[in-house]
Amino acid sequence: MCTIVIRPATSADLDTITEIYADAVTHGTASYELQPPGRAEMGTRFATLTAGGFPYLVAEKDGAVLGYAYAGAFRPRPAYRFIVEDSVYVAPEAKGQGVGLMLMRSLIAAAEAAGFRQIVAVIGDGHPGSASVKLHEKLGFRHSGRLEGSGYKHGRWLDTVFMQLSLNGGASLPPDPASLPERKFRGEEELKN
Repeated sequence: MCTIVIRPATSADLDTITEIYADAVTHGTASYELQPPGRAEMGTRFATLTAGGFPYLVAEKDGAVLGYAYAGAFRPRPAYRFIVEDSVYVAPEAKGQGVGLMLMRSLIAAAEAAGFRQIVAVIGDGHPGSASVKLHEKLGFRHSGRLEGSGYKHGRWLDTVFMQLSLNGGASLPPDPASLPERKFRGEEELKN
C-alpha cells in the first residue's frame, strides 16, 4: 500500500500540473480563466514563483501527481510582502481523498516557515457549500470578504470569497528581520542603491 507524499514540485511535474489546471479551468469555476494556459505558460508561472522563494508543492502517489498547491504574492507592492495567496488544485480522479487537505497543511507549514504573516484564499464561485470554502474553513481560515457577481463563467455570475489565516503572530508582532519577505525586501533595496 503506497501513501500520498507531499513534496516540492519540479519542472518534471509540469505536464501533469498543466492537465490538472486545464480541467479546473475548462470544467470548474474556481479559476476565472476562460481558456486553459499551455505548458509553456504554466512553466513560466512555476519558474516565477519558485525563483521568488514561494512554496510550490505536489501530492504524489505511486509516481502519479494527484494535485498541487502553491503560494504566491498577493499583490506586487512591497507593503504586501508578508501576505501570500494560496492556490490548490486536485486531479478529478483524486477528489474526495483528502489530497487538498494534505497539500494545504503542507503549504501552510511552508509559508509559516518562510516567515509570512497571512495567507489569503481568493475563492472563485465561493458559495458556502463549495469544496474550497469548506477546506479553508477546516484549516482555520476566516471569512474576510465577498465580491458579489465579480466573475462570469459557464453562463452565470459568480461571487469571489476572501478568506485568510494568520501565521507567526499575524499583525500582533513586528516583522521578523530573518523572514523570507524581509530578506527579499532588503535585497531589493540593496540593488537600488
